[in-house]
Amino acid sequence: MFSILGRPTRLCDGINRRELLRIGGLGAMGLSLPGLLKATEGPPPGIIDDPTFGRAKNVIYVWLQGGPPQHETFDPKPEAPSEIRGPFQPIQTNIPGVHFSELLPRIARMADKLAVVRSMVTNSNIHSVSGYEVFTGYKYQGPNARQIAPTDWPYFGSMIKLLKPSEELPPLTSVWLPEIMRLNENVTPAGQTAGFIGRQWDADLFRGDPSNAEYHVEGLDLGEVTPLQLKRRASLLEQVQRHFDGLGRGDAVGVYDKFQGQAFDLLTSGRVQKAFEINNEPEHVRARYGNTKWAQCLLLARRLVEVGARLVHVNWTREAGDSAVDNPMWDTHAQNADRLEDVLCPMFDVGFTALLEDLEQRGLLDETLVVAIGEFGRTPKINASGGRDHWGSVFSFALAGAGIQTGQVYGASDRNGAHPARDPVTPADLTATIFHSLGIHHEGTFDDAQRREHRLTTGSPLRALLGDDVATDKRAQPGGSIARVPPYDDTLLPNTDFSAAVPLRPIDFGSRPKGWRATPLAGSRNESALNVQLRQAEASGSGTSTQYAAIGFGLDGEQDPLVVASGSQAMLAQEMRNPRLGRFRFHIQACGQASSKKFFEEAFLANFNCRLVIYRYNDPSKNPGKRKEFISQEFTPAFSTSADPKLQSFEVERLLDSPGPGQNFPIANGYGVAVIVEKTSPGNLELTGNAKRGWAHLRIEQVSLDFTSRTINDQVQV
Repeated sequence: MFSILGRPTRLCDGINRRELLRIGGLGAMGLSLPGLLKATEGPPPGIIDDPTFGRAKNVIYVWLQGGPPQHETFDPKPEAPSEIRGPFQPIQTNIPGVHFSELLPRIARMADKLAVVRSMVTNSNIHSVSGYEVFTGYKYQGPNARQIAPTDWPYFGSMIKLLKPSEELPPLTSVWLPEIMRLNENVTPAGQTAGFIGRQWDADLFRGDPSNAEYHVEGLDLGEVTPLQLKRRASLLEQVQRHFDGLGRGDAVGVYDKFQGQAFDLLTSGRVQKAFEINNEPEHVRARYGNTKWAQCLLLARRLVEVGARLVHVNWTREAGDSAVDNPMWDTHAQNADRLEDVLCPMFDVGFTALLEDLEQRGLLDETLVVAIGEFGRTPKINASGGRDHWGSVFSFALAGAGIQTGQVYGASDRNGAHPARDPVTPADLTATIFHSLGIHHEGTFDDAQRREHRLTTGSPLRALLGDDVATDKRAQPGGSIARVPPYDDTLLPNTDFSAAVPLRPIDFGSRPKGWRATPLAGSRNESALNVQLRQAEASGSGTSTQYAAIGFGLDGEQDPLVVASGSQAMLAQEMRNPRLGRFRFHIQACGQASSKKFFEEAFLANFNCRLVIYRYNDPSKNPGKRKEFISQEFTPAFSTSADPKLQSFEVERLLDSPGPGQNFPIANGYGVAVIVEKTSPGNLELTGNAKRGWAHLRIEQVSLDFTSRTINDQVQV
């Protein structure tokens, strides 16, 4: 949907703009056009003797909401203590002496296309306050940065819309994809609107998911309305406009100025519609970006600057259920390493490099400034939940494209990545650099509606980063492995049919790589009569798996006597990849098997209990033996022969959600699922003589974990 940051705007007499547009039927097409009130023109930039001034024709602004950790992205600290450096290693980029995290192997291979700043400072650890400064270049001065107010300093994109409208696409000078910035639950922080210069200078928001096959922007097609009919309706609206002008309400109603006519021209020419027809993009190009909402928004940004949009702001998007948790988006208070490895860096490393490659191949990188930044960084020290908290004392960002001398790092943080060691940079310097690159004099001024003069920014362009070449012609062999960071996969559990050539690992193995953990493992030092192992499926069986998991006793027939102590437990468990909030349904396909049906009933069913569990880990070691169970469901498998196993379905489900408005449900150390077989009958089970040759187990061939995300309550704002 096309809107001005999602808000209907009212005129001074209380008439809703949407209501006005309904006259003549235009409201039915969802039009929500800028320029309803006349604005004070910005000052001319003057003559600047600098070849980088105005070097950029447009900007793509990649907003990494939540605050990326500097340590695991552009500023690794391999010499710091483990609780600071984290579990990942630095890798050599293609620029000698410059290292990034091993989680960014593709970006490391394109370091010659980047200028990285490692010394950005806001000195605020509050999302809304620090984000406001990054968006506007000014410190927040109001009473509550968690609320948008008409007195806010304008978002830098609004100033671009005011002072440097697109020559080719004026009504869509500043575009915002795919949703406004919000915090949990629906908090829309200050700094992302035009503030005191007026809503007509807000960025134009286009909601929707371009990764969806049915993606469509409401209001940007004519439907069954012909261009002639549209022009007739425009004529009717002109009559309405003359009526309002006749009421003599002065500057408050300069309704439908030149932007209106330009918008109608765009609708009738189809230029905007074609830009949003992302499904016409070749499949290999879409696949290179990654099939996620955020990645496809990057591709859409390229398509929009290609047709003339001046600024396209791409917000980081939430995955399904990514709200009311303690690690949403890049805000990794918990499970920092897991979120980075499983979700955030695969998306960013693939999508960001695809954007740069695509722009370069189309000849657009030389005229497009690309910025990738969040509102702050993360704490040097990792917390008890394996996360990093807010940190505005120093963080990193990246620049690429038009007017930037790439292949270099500017500024530095100290040995722990806690404070600037040299060349501190402020958000005002970044906004000054953006303005300068677009040909807007950073020392210029503008007037507000009360004719009060304001300085555009107090910062200065980052002169050391300006240029049209690469800072060095030297290159290095980049390190790291692209295979180490595959494209993002939203699968919650890998190897659900046990067919992968990956062994079961002990429960104290740790979190990485993800996969099945078991105890006691057959053949291990801790092997007991009751154990877990992978077994080859019989060729004549009806199942489709080549392997299955078996939890039972007597499988190898080597123990004499075979004794299973009271309270013995065997477990097959796996950590969920990237758990979010919603309803989880853990399902298995299994059956019981034994040396005979009688033995299964007398030895297994009479003495053992089987259950399915959804749980949370108690500590960062991710040992499923140390867990808090959300739900446990007992089940009883029926006997089936090995030659023709008849699998049964068993499942357990649980809703994990916020307990109330404004309250997070902690992901903490992560969630997992388990199948447990335990000796519940009193006394020991001892098999001797002929009985010791008996065996019995639970055979598991297939598991699945289905997830339905929580629904955000749009009526709640906390």
